Amino acid sequence: MGIFSRREKAPKPVVETKPALSTSKSISSLASGESSVRSPLGITSLRMMNRTSAGTTGSNGPPTPITPFSPGVNHPKIDMPRQPDPQLDPAGYLRSLGAVRQRSKIVTDKALRNELRHFDVDMNKFSDVVTFVANIIKRDYDAPFTSIPPHGRHQHFAVGGRDRVAHLLSTFPADVDNTEKCKRMIDLFLVSVLLDAGAGNRWSYKSLENGRIYRRSEGIAVATLEMFKTGLFSGDKSNKYQVDKEGLQHLTVEKLAEGLQSKPGNEMAGIEGRAQLLLRLGQALAEKTEFFGEDGRPGNMLDHILSHPSTQASSVIIVPLPVLWNVLMNGLAPIWPASRTAINGVSLGDAWPCSSMPQPAQSPSSPTFSPFPNTTGQSNGIAPWESILPFHKLTQWLTYSLMQPMQSIMKIHFAGQELLTGLPEYRNGGLFVDMGVLTLKPEDQERGLKHYAEYCQRTGSNGIEVAPMFRPDDDVIVEWRGVTVGFLDILCTEVNKALQVELAGNELNLAQVLEAGSWKGGREIAEMSRPNTKEPPILIDSDGTVF
Repeated sequence: MGIFSRREKAPKPVVETKPALSTSKSISSLASGESSVRSPLGITSLRMMNRTSAGTTGSNGPPTPITPFSPGVNHPKIDMPRQPDPQLDPAGYLRSLGAVRQRSKIVTDKALRNELRHFDVDMNKFSDVVTFVANIIKRDYDAPFTSIPPHGRHQHFAVGGRDRVAHLLSTFPADVDNTEKCKRMIDLFLVSVLLDAGAGNRWSYKSLENGRIYRRSEGIAVATLEMFKTGLFSGDKSNKYQVDKEGLQHLTVEKLAEGLQSKPGNEMAGIEGRAQLLLRLGQALAEKTEFFGEDGRPGNMLDHILSHPSTQASSVIIVPLPVLWNVLMNGLAPIWPASRTAINGVSLGDAWPCSSMPQPAQSPSSPTFSPFPNTTGQSNGIAPWESILPFHKLTQWLTYSLMQPMQSIMKIHFAGQELLTGLPEYRNGGLFVDMGVLTLKPEDQERGLKHYAEYCQRTGSNGIEVAPMFRPDDDVIVEWRGVTVGFLDILCTEVNKALQVELAGNELNLAQVLEAGSWKGGREIAEMSRPNTKEPPILIDSDGTVF
């Protein structure tokens, strides 16, 4: 069965495509935003068993149902708050959402010129990625694709064809109003997202509900939901369906490992790091009462958002996205490890030095977070903050995910969603590596393979399918993530062009392309390329708090 076949739809004839653009023309047109690249290859000729992104073992089963959190009608745009001036408040700027796309553009522009430090770039192969993703969308959704939900955690709870979130909501008593229902879902989604780093290929979860085996993101989602339903995260005996500071303060590595079924032979990667992250979440909930209330509950952010001076109420409630972003960035700031990048004592979270960014001249006062100084020793007018590349992947994943229950249950419209970027993680990033757009330079490949061998020796892994491995703060990984953000924006534009006929005047937004194409495509191409482990082409020696 072809990779793009779908049993419930009749196969369509393959349309011949035009030859690829020349390398120089591809790069220049992509940089200007005017490209209309087309696939030079019949990529649909690739063959594999039809797979869904369900993460189950055994038969495919029914497709994951469409989430109720589908894109709604357009609402009037409202002015967004200005982001901090990087010259006056570099830490504030690098923690802002707008900085992610702005700073990643520097690395992306270098990629379009094939000037990256760690990767060779072949933009002629970008059209293959466009065709691959467009065909996945056509395989799984009916034109004009308006049913594609935005990327978010909710879909993972629906693995195997059952919408577990909808079922859970239906079990609550009649006296539980929509506000409390929404708070409970915020509680659940926040903990589930924070646990949603790469689980590793040795871990799986057997559902207590139906006995089925789930892996990876879907397995973590089901496990989190089942732990939530037992009251593991609640310190309130009258309501086990919540997360609060008291419940998290009593959490231990052993309790979390038991809940996730992590044990010898079924180890989840980074279990200690995940447990410590939740313990720090409990501390943040206790400290940040302005966001989480006196009882220290994530869901109480709903009260803060609804009462915020910039929130508007007319026929719908309109909230500027930076209001939610501020809650997550400032309210959850204490949860990130202290060893992360900081400026003037302010932790930046998921932001890292990158040698492909502008580098300040070396001087005795140069901060320790800039390990790639200008070698001339002369002042070059570049400030230290300019060498930092911010991503805030988990915070963005939280934003995408927490908007879902607030939109669905409370009918809140978040203005400024276009500020969110593609998520720089191994599925989206792996798509561009596996399809040949990005290729590790030989010296980095050798160094990564050496790290992988050391990892296997340290952990006892058998190394079934060998791949280069790096730590999350390695310059290779930071550069890879930066170019992934930029390439996902280009991919969204090009997929819309490729599907122009089927879209019939509609347009897919980035969140829909992430959901229906790039993340799923990254997973499926990894399954084809490494069928035994299904791991990405570049591995992360993760602490459980980044990916």
